[in-house]
Amino acid sequence: MIVPLLTVRGLEYTYPGGIAALRDLNLTVERGCKLAILGSNGCGKTTLLLHLNGTFRPTGGEVLLEGRSVGYDRHSLDQWRRRVGLVLQEPDDQLFAATVGQDVSFGPINLGLSATETGERVREALESLRIAHLADRATHSLSFGQKKRVAIAGILAMRPEILVLDEPTAGLDAHGVTHLLGVLQQLHEAGATLVFSTHDVELAYAWADQVALFHEGAVLRQGETAAVLADREMMSQARLRIPLLLELAQLLREEGGDDAWQPPRSREALLALLRKRLREGDMIQNGASE
Repeated sequence: MIVPLLTVRGLEYTYPGGIAALRDLNLTVERGCKLAILGSNGCGKTTLLLHLNGTFRPTGGEVLLEGRSVGYDRHSLDQWRRRVGLVLQEPDDQLFAATVGQDVSFGPINLGLSATETGERVREALESLRIAHLADRATHSLSFGQKKRVAIAGILAMRPEILVLDEPTAGLDAHGVTHLLGVLQQLHEAGATLVFSTHDVELAYAWADQVALFHEGAVLRQGETAAVLADREMMSQARLRIPLLLELAQLLREEGGDDAWQPPRSREALLALLRKRLREGDMIQNGASE
């Protein structure tokens, strides 16, 4: 049996004042997976992510790395955060150094790496995010999208096995979203496991391998993306709509009657399928008229 890279069991968390944020939450993160934590705003997604690298300590339950319960002493947290890197939704909450290069180098320096190794990691991280030209730029002078990429670079320089991102596309325009997802896809293909929170059902459908449907501090259902997002009862309970692409794909399946058919996961794939069906319809119609 393959042990998940990261496991959450019966997680509970209560904020001061008795506000329950997480309730008996269970979650698994498989190695090499792109997992979307999907839920409406205010349902506790960020609170969960802050537990995945030890920023928050649960009031109940446990987090396991490769089947072993993690510790919260300084040494255990350092080892944990080498393996699980967290990128916050607001980059200003994560950037603090005067320049981009200094900010990205902070993590490797704290890992005790040499100046040479630190410089190499900073260079690689900046190049992977296509922001090497910003190395000497003051962090306060960056655009929101640039700050977001710098925050990700700072985590990448530590070379974590799991990259956890809180609403990674929030605040970005369409071009910024396309660029960021392209970078994250490259990281995934290089072996990174990605966990990201979102309330965007279209993003989750198009990009995630698995979805954990989140509502009021608990996971309602976790599984393969299309299967979870097609569950109308669960989606309604989570106060979310089924993605438009998936609904259109279901209509095409009903028309085609192919039980083994896999629904398209992108706009381009759906348009290609529609063109194919239209051509097939024209051929049938032309054949009947003859």
